[in-house]
Amino acid sequence: MNNAPNMHVGTVKRNHSGHEVFDIHEVLSVTVSTLDSYTMSRQYVKCSELLTILDRQYQFLTDEYNMLVQAFSTGEDPVHGTLRYQMTQHNDTIVYGMKPSQPKKPIHSMLEVKDEGISGHMLIMLKTLAGIRTVAATEATNPVVRRVLADSIPNCIEMAYEIFLYQNKHQYYQVPQLAEADMAQMQNSFGLATNQPQVSRQLQGSKVVPINQTPSPSSPMNHGSPQSH
Repeated sequence: MNNAPNMHVGTVKRNHSGHEVFDIHEVLSVTVSTLDSYTMSRQYVKCSELLTILDRQYQFLTDEYNMLVQAFSTGEDPVHGTLRYQMTQHNDTIVYGMKPSQPKKPIHSMLEVKDEGISGHMLIMLKTLAGIRTVAATEATNPVVRRVLADSIPNCIEMAYEIFLYQNKHQYYQVPQLAEADMAQMQNSFGLATNQPQVSRQLQGSKVVPINQTPSPSSPMNHGSPQSH
């Protein structure tokens, strides 16, 4: 059968949908903005711990950026598989609760740039990147691009969590909690689902006919009431 005008079977290099192309462009653009932000912020970082995190994440994001560019431009596997980001922060020391602090407001000079603001900006960029990567992965038709995107999402989440842990440790990111009674009520608002759905009594005597099978003349589907025995 001849294909309609402008219709074709996608080759490895051309099997990208329109939505995919636009979403990948957005992912790559935001990744470039994130890397540029890291570069511009680096000279103002005072905390050696934050500087180490920034450099490690910059290197990892650069590698992921190159992998996506390769997969998107060629439709083929990048030079290596997706790596797993390993953070160094510990997640067993999260501090909950609120302490009085000064209201936040925009800065008016680069002399006011502090580690709190830099790490906060890093966190915002990573959250944004995680979101648009997820959307792009669900729109991708190219199997290689889809897999590269899907595998990169957990890494983005891990990097964002690393920044949160750093901020929380330095009291830049305070974590409010609900009252104990409210928390308990919210936690117990849902129950476990059963493994199998309950079959209605009206359906128990029905005969299931496959979609591609024509019902026989004696089938209940051709009569107003079930066949008598």
